[in-house]
Amino acid sequence: MTSGSDIAMALRAAYLALHRRSDAAFAARGVTADQFVLLATLARGHALTQRELARRMSSDPSTVRAMLVLMERQGLVERDVHPTDARARTVALTPKGKRAFRQLWAAGEPIRQQMIAVLDPDEADTLARLLTRVTAGLSPESVPADSLDLSHPPEDNQ
Repeated sequence: MTSGSDIAMALRAAYLALHRRSDAAFAARGVTADQFVLLATLARGHALTQRELARRMSSDPSTVRAMLVLMERQGLVERDVHPTDARARTVALTPKGKRAFRQLWAAGEPIRQQMIAVLDPDEADTLARLLTRVTAGLSPESVPADSLDLSHPPEDNQ
């Protein structure tokens, strides 16, 4: 019988392999894998508050804030005062950020394809469902996995 620690170590190894490959693919474009997730989250729709962005990324708000400062300097995102809450800031992709996301999406596609190449379609569906359940069990406040669906690029909102 497989133990919880076996599953935890397998998840960690898979995550680290994906993260390292993604970092390497994105490094030439001056972006990290975590910054790609931020861009992908924003590319899915309209401006988000920094708090909502962190929640959707399942990331620490201070980490997201630090990434935003850097990415704003690079011209990839813009922050503005929230229209109804002066204490909050909204974040959106700039046109440069949208272009960068499309380029990064293309750069990451071979990695995503290699990741699922070892699975048949039913196994891939089952794995995605099981990982979603594991995430929900460990972190009930987490955002549903389909809110950050990276199975296809988002529609261009330009």
